Amino acid sequence: MRIKNLLGAAVLGIFSLSLSAQGYGEREEAIAFARDLEARHQIPLAETLSYLTRATYDDRVIRYISPPKKTGVRSWLRYRSRFIEPIRIQAGIDFWESHRAIVRAAAERFGVDEAIIVGIIGVETIYGRYTGNFQVLDALATLAFDYPPRATLFRSELENLFLMAREQGRPADEYYGSFAGAIGLPQFLPSSIRNYAVDFDEDGRIDLDNSIADAIGSVANYLHLHGWQAGAPIAVPATVADESKIDALLAAGIEPSLSSEQLAAAGVVAKIGDPENQQTTLIDLASPGSSTEYWLGYRNFYVITRYNRSSFYAMSVFQLADAISRRSDARMAQRD
Repeated sequence: MRIKNLLGAAVLGIFSLSLSAQGYGEREEAIAFARDLEARHQIPLAETLSYLTRATYDDRVIRYISPPKKTGVRSWLRYRSRFIEPIRIQAGIDFWESHRAIVRAAAERFGVDEAIIVGIIGVETIYGRYTGNFQVLDALATLAFDYPPRATLFRSELENLFLMAREQGRPADEYYGSFAGAIGLPQFLPSSIRNYAVDFDEDGRIDLDNSIADAIGSVANYLHLHGWQAGAPIAVPATVADESKIDALLAAGIEPSLSSEQLAAAGVVAKIGDPENQQTTLIDLASPGSSTEYWLGYRNFYVITRYNRSSFYAMSVFQLADAISRRSDARMAQRD
């Protein structure tokens, strides 16, 4: 049995090396992709195939994006500890103080919350410390042609990479980012860069890697275009009288649709002032061995989940933003 396992691992390794050596230029599906780009976007077939020939399979991308073989129990407390911690909070305070004028200008222009802009960049890359060192062309080609579960999505992102490169006048193999092809401080995929990124420093180009202003402005614009409501609530903690009565509320999904009457009928009450006439969603933040945290999320909480469709993610952004805001206010008060 051990010999069979070793042989299997060897064969897989040889297969991976073979894929990485040959590139994608001669793959039938890659050629069809290149022809489609030429037909719909007038990108020359030879140009696309030249890049795809140089693009190589990266087995790390498949490893990182694949669901774990052993599915663990989701834990909000474990997830939270990765983001609401001293290093990230301090980095957020320093980032906000260093770029306060830009953050304020973006928040005012797009009608969004300053702290949430700062929170998102903190959760995504710790303010640019970890933007990824994967060649985006390699990562997206690997996912587009060798990861069937999400091939449609990543072929679309690969298409957007070529379109973005043409629009920006840059080689398609010049971009670096995460294993999933996300770029820069805010970790925008190519489609998000094309749809939501802005030249906030007005230097004639969009650069999410090196322009803090472009990164801040682009996050603000993303929130704005997804429906951020200026001055409106985001989320409040809640108590649940009887957990057996809330299944239907949880099944309603992440988009706010629950009325105060529905919540009251199920014994769900906001711990602090619940705004009137605001539809909500009930959020359950479970951790093994601990009591489940319940929150009410409003429209702005939903908008954060458009950035990453996870209630854990959105709550981390919200709580990191709150922690940074509180510490920053306290520091400024001490100076005064």
